[in-house]
Amino acid sequence: MSAVNREPLTAAQRTRNDAVLALCVAVLAVAITLTGGEGIRPDRLGWTLLLAGHVPLVRRRRHPVGALLGVVACVAPYYALDYNPAPPMPATILALYTIAATGTVRRTLLTGVTVLGPTVISNGLTDPEGALDALEITGWIIAVLFIGIAVRYYRLYVASIVERAERTREEEARRRVAEERLRVARDLHDLLAHSITLIGVQTSVAAHVLTADPERFDRKAVAQALDDIAGTCRIARGELRTTLEVLRAHDTAVGVGADPGPGSVSGSVSGAEDVRGPLPGIDGLAGLAETGRVAGAKVELSVRADNIPPSVGAAAYRIVQEALTNALRHGGREDLTVRVSLWTADGALRVSVRDDGTGGVGGAGPSDGTPGFGLVGMRERARSVGGTLDAGPGPAEGFEVTATLPLSLEAGV
Repeated sequence: MSAVNREPLTAAQRTRNDAVLALCVAVLAVAITLTGGEGIRPDRLGWTLLLAGHVPLVRRRRHPVGALLGVVACVAPYYALDYNPAPPMPATILALYTIAATGTVRRTLLTGVTVLGPTVISNGLTDPEGALDALEITGWIIAVLFIGIAVRYYRLYVASIVERAERTREEEARRRVAEERLRVARDLHDLLAHSITLIGVQTSVAAHVLTADPERFDRKAVAQALDDIAGTCRIARGELRTTLEVLRAHDTAVGVGADPGPGSVSGSVSGAEDVRGPLPGIDGLAGLAETGRVAGAKVELSVRADNIPPSVGAAAYRIVQEALTNALRHGGREDLTVRVSLWTADGALRVSVRDDGTGGVGGAGPSDGTPGFGLVGMRERARSVGGTLDAGPGPAEGFEVTATLPLSLEAGV
């Protein structure tokens, strides 16, 4: 089947294989001749014509028409001298098959007509009573040509399947790359937006302390604000490094990764704590709420959920992180209160983040006039685990984000 599926015109070592095949066909012709048969037994001239008729088969795939003409040029005098007609048949059949298997249908039909026409006419003139033999020869020739055509179309069919499979594999690879880029972009957006928002709020606190009452400078308050900024930077650096290491995991596994140099993340910060680890889940919500409190908001956290799958926990964490970030950015009031609740019900994890601010989440708020991708990112997070997310104004005031995240793949489907 491998030989049938292989394209004959581009197969490796085709000349060597054709030479071996021609030698085997010549040995078969010699064996048929030695076993006897009808007609005159070949003499020296007959053996020369018979063996010379197999030489063109060495180039049968490179020049199929030339190979057939070479075989006919030796076989025609052989038959004219009334030698045993059986020995040249394998070489003739192989040459005809090559014509049909490597060329177009039009060329095959023209070849068949060219070969059959003189054969039928000469047999009708020289042996009118041998019509049955002529019909048998014609049937063999037609059968060989049709087999060659069938093999050629089968090879074209196999080639189309292989090409389609390769194209599908390339499209799947491009789709996976696009999904991975989207996932990394989403992670970086959630991480950086949250961290930069907290740093901005903490910097504003430090600036306010420095400028509010210069005569009563509160060094402790400034130091606390700067420590909060440094802590936020350490956490953000750790999560950023963990996220980016996902992209380098393959290179590290095969030994491509090198030792970090002076420009690497770990080498660029002297004496800083190296915060690394897996991406957080619902266990990290307490730290997330604490960062919100440090930023000046009152964050009330309630978690009533156990044994949450890591993927669902990571999605819930990112949704709460983005909702809390947007509440801090767009809350519009100093005594902002954010209520974060997580609980399990009906085979799903329920997430609710509600604030009492005056701005909106995910759109333009008091902090700036540019719309963001907060709501889009949160919905993508929910869809990634088969869940849903709703966001809009709260029942009384502020803004509310609710999500339903199935705890199993079957529930998400």
